[in-house]
Amino acid sequence: MPTITVEQEILSNLVAACGQQHQIDTLENELPLIGCDIDSCDENTLEVEIFPDRPDMLSAETLAHTIIPFLHKAEPNPELDVIPGTIKMVVEDEISEIRPIILAAVVRSVNIDESAIKRLMDHQEKLHFSLGRRRRRASIGVHDLAKISPPFTVKAVNRSHSFTPLASSKEMTIDEILAEHAKGQEYAHLLEGMELVPVIVDSEDKVLSFPPIINGDHTTVTNQTTDVLIDVTGWDQRSCEVSLLLICLQLQHMGGQVESVEVQTTGASTWSIDGSPIQHNIQREEVESLLGRKFTDGQILEAVRRMGGLCSVDGETITITLPRWRYDILHPVDLIEEIAIGHGYDDLGEDFARTSLSGTPREDGQLRRRINSVMQGMGLMQIQSLTLSSEEDQFQKMRWQANGDITRIANPITTEHTILRQNILPGLLRLLSANRHHDLPQAIYELGAVVIDHANHTRLAFAVAQRDGGFATLRGKIQVLMRDLGCKEWSLRSISEGPWLGGRGAEILIGQTVIGQCGEIDPHVGESFELKVPITAAEISVSALESVLLDPVH
Repeated sequence: MPTITVEQEILSNLVAACGQQHQIDTLENELPLIGCDIDSCDENTLEVEIFPDRPDMLSAETLAHTIIPFLHKAEPNPELDVIPGTIKMVVEDEISEIRPIILAAVVRSVNIDESAIKRLMDHQEKLHFSLGRRRRRASIGVHDLAKISPPFTVKAVNRSHSFTPLASSKEMTIDEILAEHAKGQEYAHLLEGMELVPVIVDSEDKVLSFPPIINGDHTTVTNQTTDVLIDVTGWDQRSCEVSLLLICLQLQHMGGQVESVEVQTTGASTWSIDGSPIQHNIQREEVESLLGRKFTDGQILEAVRRMGGLCSVDGETITITLPRWRYDILHPVDLIEEIAIGHGYDDLGEDFARTSLSGTPREDGQLRRRINSVMQGMGLMQIQSLTLSSEEDQFQKMRWQANGDITRIANPITTEHTILRQNILPGLLRLLSANRHHDLPQAIYELGAVVIDHANHTRLAFAVAQRDGGFATLRGKIQVLMRDLGCKEWSLRSISEGPWLGGRGAEILIGQTVIGQCGEIDPHVGESFELKVPITAAEISVSALESVLLDPVH
C-alpha cells in the first residue's frame, strides 16, 4: 500500500482553514475507517498509509479534503469549481492509435513554494503508480503556463524528432531519450514497437511533453509559477479523468482556480473538464437488508455527509451525490459501505449466521494427510511457494512444454509473476537457490495446487540437494512413498524430456498410468537457477495418483 509523508503543519493549516481543530489522537482512531492509517508520527510529520482503493487521498491536500467532513462535521464539497477557459488543445488523427486519451486543464493563481512543488510531484508519481498503472493507463504532465504559448497541438512524430527533456541541458532525439535518459529507460517499453510517438507542442512548435515519458525542460514548474497547465494522456478514460481531477483539486487547495481547456479530439468532438459530482441511486431495502438494521432519513444523510457526499431521501429511493474523483465507487455495495462507515460499524446491530458453518472434510483429505506424514517421516521439510510464476521458470528453464492452456495474469507487476504455475518444482528450485548459503543437505517438498487449462489440480513435488545423493537414493524415497500409500505395483520408465540429466530421468507409472516424473536435475538446469550442487527431485500428480490408488482409509 502506498505511504505519504504529510507535514503536520500543512495538514493542520488545511483543517484550520475550515475552522476546525486538528487532533492527532482523533486521526489515529478514525482514519482507518475511511481508507488510511497512521504508520508513524512525530512533532513534524505523519507517515500515512493509504489503502489501495482510495487514490483520492494520496496528497496532503486531497487527504484533508476527505477527512474534514468525516472528523469535524464540516459541510462536504463534492464538486470541483471550474470556470470556462479560452485555451484550446487540438489532437491530430494519428494519435488515436498511439495514445488515444488526451485531457487537459489550467489552474491559475496558485500559491507555490518549494514544499508545494515537492508535494505536487510526489502526488503525481503516486497517481502514476496507482491509477496510471506505472503510466500505462494514465500519465500526467505539469507545466508552467507562462513559459508556453497556446493553443496546443498533440501530434505524432518520428523517433528522430528532438527537444530538450527535463533535467537535461542539451537537445536529444526521441531515440536518444529512450536509450539514455533515466526516465526514457524506465518507461521505453510503453512505446515499444511504435514508429511514431506522441508529443504536445505549443503555437511556437516547442515540445511541452513527450507522454508518457517526460516533459520538456523549459516548462518546469518553479516557486515563481502562478499558472499551471496539466495534461493527462493514456489508454483508460476513467483513470485519466480522475488523475486530472485530483491534481486540480490539490492545486485548488493551494489557492488556485481551475479553468477548462477545450480539447478538440478526433472525429470533430470536444472534451473539457467536468468537476460536477456524480449521482447514484440505491433502494433503502438494499441498505437495510445488507447492514441488518433500520435507518432514519437523518441517519442516512449524516452518514453520507461524513463521507464527503450529499444525500436526499425520497421514500424508498436514496440519492447519493459523491465526487467525480471517487474512483472506488463501482457498485451499489460500495454505496452501502459508505453509509456503514459514515454511520459507524459499532452501531449496526447484531445478527447471526443463517447458514451452517460446520466444516466438511475434503474428499482427498485422507490421502493428503498420508502424503504429508510420509514426506515428513523421510525428513523433508514442507514449504509453500507462490502459485504465481513465469513462462521462463515453468517451461524454458525446466525444458517442459506447456500442458494445455496457460492462465496468464492480465496486469502483472513483475516479469517473475506473469502466469499461474503448471508445475511446482521450479518454485522448489527457486527456494533452494535463495537458501544456497545454508549447509547441505537440504530436503524440501510441497503439496499444492497447479493450474492447467484454467482449472486447479493437486501436485506433490520434492527436491533434495546433497553432495552424495543420486538416482538410487531418489528411487528409495519414491519406493517408501508408494509402500506407505499402499501401492505394491509401480515402475519407472526412462524419459528424455524435462530438466533431467541424460539417462537419469524417468516417468513414474502405476500400471499403465503415468503419475509423475523423477530424476537427477541436469547441472545446466541447476545453473539457470544459480544452483551448483547435485539435486534429485520428483513431481507427482496427486489427482492421477488418487484415480489409480485405492485409499484404504477413505
